[in-house]
Amino acid sequence: MTTLDTLQVETAANPVAAVIWMHGLGADARDFESAVPSLDLGPAKPVRYVFPNAPMRPVTLNGGMAMRAWYDLVSMDRDAPEDEAGIRTSAAGIEALIDAERERGIPAGNIVVAGFSQGGAM
Repeated sequence: MTTLDTLQVETAANPVAAVIWMHGLGADARDFESAVPSLDLGPAKPVRYVFPNAPMRPVTLNGGMAMRAWYDLVSMDRDAPEDEAGIRTSAAGIEALIDAERERGIPAGNIVVAGFSQGGAM
């Protein structure tokens, strides 16, 4: 199983909903932390925001430089091969975060999975 480290922010005690929000290529879990106050639904609907860090991995498109990436990008060409193994590994980590929220008592219907750029593709 893949375990992703996370930054978690709760808008109030005893959250009844969760948002799992993936960052884009080269960013990290803190990328959208500052957006939480703008998204607050108030104490009537306390939310736990879970911002996972993508694994550090070499990204072929960026000259093999290691950075936080949900999967490798070989090129921008439409016909470029996709990193199926990397996608599956990251998807397993995201699924584990969803399962963890359910185990913490958040109903599945109150869990939102969101992302930006490469995180949105996940």
